Amino acid sequence: MPPNLLARSWELVRNPDVLIRLGLFVAAALLMWVLTGGGIPPPPYRTGDVPPRKIIARVDFQLKDEVETIKRRQEARRTAETIYENNVRLLEERRQELTNNVGRLVQAESFEALQKNPELKKLWHEFLPPGTTTPDEEKRRYETLRTFFTAGMDSNRYDDAIRQALEPLEKFGLLKELKHTEGSQLWILVRKQGSDGPTVRASVEDVRLDKVKVTLPQRLDAALKVQSGVESSASVVSNLTRVWLENKLPETLTFDQTASKNEADRVEDSVPEVLIDYKAGIAELAPGGKPLGEKELMLLKLEYDAWKANLSFREWISRSLATMGMYLALSILCGFYIYHRRPRLLTDLRRFATLLAAIVLTVGLASAASDDHWRAELIPLLLFGMTAAIAYEKELALLLASSVALIIAFSLQQGLAEFVILVSSVAAAILLLRRIRSRTKLIYVGALVGIVVMLTTIGVGTLAGRAFGATTLALVWTSSPTYRDSFHLMLLVGAAWFGFCSLLAGVLMTGLLPFVERMFDVQTDISLLELGDVQHPLLQELVRRAPGTYNHSINVASIAETAAEAIGANGLLVRVGAYFHDVGKMLKPAYFVENQGPDGNRHETLQPAMSTLVIIAHVKDGADLARRHALPQSMIDFIEQHHGTTLVEYFYRREAQRLKEDPDAGELDESTFRYPGPKPQTKEGAVLMLADVVESASRALVDPTPARIESLVHDLAMKRLLDGQFAECGLTLSELKTIEDSLVKSLTAVYHGRVKYPEHQTV
Repeated sequence: MPPNLLARSWELVRNPDVLIRLGLFVAAALLMWVLTGGGIPPPPYRTGDVPPRKIIARVDFQLKDEVETIKRRQEARRTAETIYENNVRLLEERRQELTNNVGRLVQAESFEALQKNPELKKLWHEFLPPGTTTPDEEKRRYETLRTFFTAGMDSNRYDDAIRQALEPLEKFGLLKELKHTEGSQLWILVRKQGSDGPTVRASVEDVRLDKVKVTLPQRLDAALKVQSGVESSASVVSNLTRVWLENKLPETLTFDQTASKNEADRVEDSVPEVLIDYKAGIAELAPGGKPLGEKELMLLKLEYDAWKANLSFREWISRSLATMGMYLALSILCGFYIYHRRPRLLTDLRRFATLLAAIVLTVGLASAASDDHWRAELIPLLLFGMTAAIAYEKELALLLASSVALIIAFSLQQGLAEFVILVSSVAAAILLLRRIRSRTKLIYVGALVGIVVMLTTIGVGTLAGRAFGATTLALVWTSSPTYRDSFHLMLLVGAAWFGFCSLLAGVLMTGLLPFVERMFDVQTDISLLELGDVQHPLLQELVRRAPGTYNHSINVASIAETAAEAIGANGLLVRVGAYFHDVGKMLKPAYFVENQGPDGNRHETLQPAMSTLVIIAHVKDGADLARRHALPQSMIDFIEQHHGTTLVEYFYRREAQRLKEDPDAGELDESTFRYPGPKPQTKEGAVLMLADVVESASRALVDPTPARIESLVHDLAMKRLLDGQFAECGLTLSELKTIEDSLVKSLTAVYHGRVKYPEHQTV
């Protein structure tokens, strides 16, 4: 790189203003990068898309089998074990009652004494098994019971034996019949009553009273034999004890419905999800040639998430840098165009930041609006394109909108077909959006763009063999088996959706137009017509305080509008700007010739330098008045630029003559007799400058013949041209000639000759 270029680049980068704009530039690119997924775009498929060929998985992933998972969880809930509370105290009370009763019986002196005691006799019959009817048999059993205890068995050891025999019953509880219908019918969970401790799993066979009575004799025999050591007597006592217990065993289990439901929920939730494995390169995710449904999209989304998760850091960095590079390349392309064709946009930090914010907002809204079902990314793009066309020239709007469309298509993984649809729609909107003279203009533009995008969608879709737009809506409308796979019907519905989006964008833009004008500081014909109303307070004040200046402004507006229209400039903007260009004169109206009356010229008593200050001050005063009345910047620009940096020749020559007559006077400084500027920055400003000066000068013509008017206009135009007043507005010599011709024609029409009536003729 040449040393001088390096030096220039270094000086440019060191400029604080350049650094600020570069920072905004990079920040906008980073925001777009974040809003579009950080270099990893979302899945490219949407509901109803028709892939040309079947889609195979790129990576291994798993899918939750909802049906099988629900089935297994329902089965687990159906077989979940319910919870019963065990009141152990009831069984302990029965055991204590048994021990006490046996103790009372064995304390009788003899069987005969037992029979004589009605209370003991009744108690004794509770121990006798059914079928024991003879007194001898009863006596034998009683004698065996007394011998069992007198032979060494005591009540404590008997109680321990009963406790040992009833231990399983105390642990699991007793139940006559199941109190639950849902859940396992084979097993239950038992928890001690009043306790939040762990549960004990018990078989229903072990807790049912009818089942317990079968196994109870064996446990009683074993326990009593162990405690007494006398097998023969133990069997009889065991039989007597069994009879009493079978009639007295209580139901100790109570069904806990709340705890059982919670347990069923826990068991259901504990069932793991059933997963289906999909292998890379083998599993088919979607068939080719058929619209994608919810199931296929779910598989594609899972596969995409797995693919994204498997990306290495190096791959992620490379993709992110490539995406950022594309954004920067597009931004640099647009930046170079703006630098060469619209440099003022770069120098105005507010407008530059507003443009970047609009681009970032459009990309973000398009990404959010590209829903899987509705596909409305066209709406924010069209809003941006129409906004750019209103704020800037069509060429710049086309470049910006096309770049944004490319970013949207890339960030959403859309192909060339979608990009063509986006670009065609936004280009049509920009080209159709010319002068906005009515509030329905934008709606008409939206409708025409809708027709264009519908035809484009149908054509592109036919060539690509794909349906676009709100394909979910198409699937709903084509839900009949006969039409479900109708590609052409889906294509028509999708195209109609894009057409509706275009019309909706036009309606939204109609409502957003005032905000767009304020944000981008531009004026459409609607706002200009409102601003140019003669009832505007500032114009009314001008009429009251400086009627001559107001009349001059109206004349300038008329001829300037025609001249601007002749070169393709905005004539309405020039006309409204001409209304306000001299409002600063109302503060000192008597110092300007068009407002001077019979009192004479006030400048006769002033030095030329002082008169120049008064004349030049009307530019600054006018700009201050405009800001005070909240006029847009374009009107302020007309006020500040309509004189450019021209010379106040009349007072300059007076000062030169005065200095020439006074040898002791100092040198003449021409800069003190020039307007502060700036020079006209637009063609409209140049037209107003010429119209203003020629209208004023033509009033001084004694005999304003067409030839004299033409010579006057040409001389004044050349003087401004040679003075460099048109150096910054982009006006060409051909356009300058066209402006001259228009001004000559307009002034000639104003100062045309009139036929004198006989009563006005002199003799």
